Amino acid sequence: MAGRLLARGMIAGCLAAALAFVFARLFGEPQVALAIAFEAARSAAEGAAPEPEMISRSVQASYGLATATLLYGAGFGGLFALVFSFAYGRLSLCSPRVLALLLAAAGFVAVVLVPDLKYPPNPPAVGNPATLGLRTETYFVMIALSISFAAIGCLMGQKVAQMRDAWSGWLCGIAVFILLAALVPYGLPNVNEVPDGFPAVVLWRFREAAIGMQAVLWGSMGLIFGALATPVLAARARG
Repeated sequence: MAGRLLARGMIAGCLAAALAFVFARLFGEPQVALAIAFEAARSAAEGAAPEPEMISRSVQASYGLATATLLYGAGFGGLFALVFSFAYGRLSLCSPRVLALLLAAAGFVAVVLVPDLKYPPNPPAVGNPATLGLRTETYFVMIALSISFAAIGCLMGQKVAQMRDAWSGWLCGIAVFILLAALVPYGLPNVNEVPDGFPAVVLWRFREAAIGMQAVLWGSMGLIFGALATPVLAARARG
């Protein structure tokens, strides 16, 4: 069964990625174009030669974006299916569709929302190339920490549920996760590299689009996977 769910998870991830690609094209790419125009204008004002374009913007905004999004969706769809397979037998009170949506919401919060609150995504022209390594490292550290917070919250919630009731366990797990996610990131370095004169509205709308793209991906993946997994689980229940 796990293999069938894995295949359906990757399919759900690819379909969700296709929807996220459409969202990114409509709402994200215009802000990227504005950021690139700002960077080009600043370079021209400083008398710097324009950097060579190894891959054209049309390819980046179409085939490149689609390929990256599909690979991302397929990878996370497979992981999502494995987590679902692990959780389904332990949360038997939830239907497959409800469990898939709950896991998608939890994945979005832990993998995307919490790390992005500490290190929000930036468009081109924002960021110092000399600190690229530091920014990449700290961002992935933040993702690992956020997933660890979720795991700790689940363990604490499970223990409380065993001692009291399921509702108390849910509340305790959520409270532990929020507390850790709010306090621990203060120990990580801050990054503030927005250049002078960069349009605040472009930066804000780009970050909105980036979060929105992830919300579309995770939300639609949960919905699609729940629909695809239900027949498999129903057939297994019938024996």
